[in-house]
This record gives sequence, C-alpha cells and structure tokens, in this order.
Amino acid sequence: MSAAPIRVLAADDQRVVREGLALVLGLLPGVEVVATAADGDEAIELAHRLAPDVVLMDLNMPRRDGVSAIQALREQCPQIKVIVLTTYADDRSVLDALRAGARGYLTKDAGGEQIEQALRDVLDDRSVLDPAVQHHVVAAIAAGPGGGRASGSGSGSGSGSASSSAGNADSPPLPAGLTPREAQVLELIARGLTNAEIAIELAVGEATVKSHINHLFPKIGARDRAQAVTFAYQNGLVPR
Repeated sequence: MSAAPIRVLAADDQRVVREGLALVLGLLPGVEVVATAADGDEAIELAHRLAPDVVLMDLNMPRRDGVSAIQALREQCPQIKVIVLTTYADDRSVLDALRAGARGYLTKDAGGEQIEQALRDVLDDRSVLDPAVQHHVVAAIAAGPGGGRASGSGSGSGSGSASSSAGNADSPPLPAGLTPREAQVLELIARGLTNAEIAIELAVGEATVKSHINHLFPKIGARDRAQAVTFAYQNGLVPR
C-alpha cells in the first residue's frame, strides 16, 4: 500500500509563480497540491478549510505578508508545517520567518528534488535551511548574546577554523569531544556544503562523510543540519 500523499498549499502573490510552482509540485511523487493562494489572508483561509500538511509561503505579499501569515498559522493551525519559499535571503527575512514559526526556509532557486526533500523533512519534524541562507541566519544568531567565539582562543596565529587548528597540539580541545575530522566536517556543513561536496573537499567517500555526521550530531546535540550549523558558529568552528 502506498503512503498518503503530502498535501501542499502554495502561497505567492505572482500568478505565474503560483501556477509554475503548482505544476512542479504536481510532478513530484507523493505530493498533492490542494490549492494556491495569492496572499497571506487567502493562505490562512484555505489552510483552515483544506487542512494541508505543509504550506509553502512567500514573504512579500499584499494584504497580509508571509511572516504575519506564518505566525497566524502557528497559533491557529499548529499541526500545519510552513516552509518559506522566497527570493529573500537576508538576515532579517530569515530570522523573522523562523521566529514566526516557519520550519523551513528555501529560496526560489530550489529545484523540485530539494523542495520534495524539504516537505518530507518538516513532516519528520526536522527543520530545513537552504544552504544559501545558512550563513546569514547562523551569523546573526552567533552575533547575539553568548554567540561569539568560544573562549580560549588566545593562541596567536590560527584562523580559528576546525580544519586549520585540528592538527595543532597547542590548540584548545575541540568542543563536545569532537575529533579533528568531525570538526572539519562540521565546519564544511556550516559553510553550506552538501555531503557529496564535503566528500570531494576531504577526498573521502560520501558514505564516510555520512558516518562522521552520524557520530558528531549526537555529540553536539543536533537533530538536523540547521542546529549543527548553529553549534559550529557559536563554538567558533567557522572563521569569520
């Protein structure tokens, strides 16, 4: 028996984008487009009436913008997951949307496979951040209270990155009991690289990269890449 399809509502003020997005989503296996909305108010009304699993939400829309609509859906329909799909990738847009309750953030450069994976991830209670926005949001978080570099960085000449300090016997211990290689992998995740790109960068197999990730995530208490990126910046594993 096949699993029930993921029911998706797409909200965007541009008709050509709505229609194109509905076409792309309709071609994805296991995905059903239940409706499209032209603004935040219509998205909320349709969400109440149709109860989709996921809403793909643009941010800059008339009448009610995306952030306001996301907050309303979180309060009124908390079972519905929201993924932002927008052209904006600046710190304020990303942080405002995540604080409002979005479980994912994609730019409109995302392809069908990336959107499909994001839909499945948020339904599995994993957050999703497009690599294009990871650096912006985590840098903003790291700049907040307690978000600076880890203490003990007074060792003179290193850049502070995991890859440059891993082999230095005088460098402070890595946080959370990470090995030098795990710290390297974590740094590359924070830079937005995929598993395949990390494998190329480190000249190892992709299975090896996945093994490192499976070991380091429990060490740092991360459930997904977004939390891992936050940990990397907050602990000074990525040079600024």
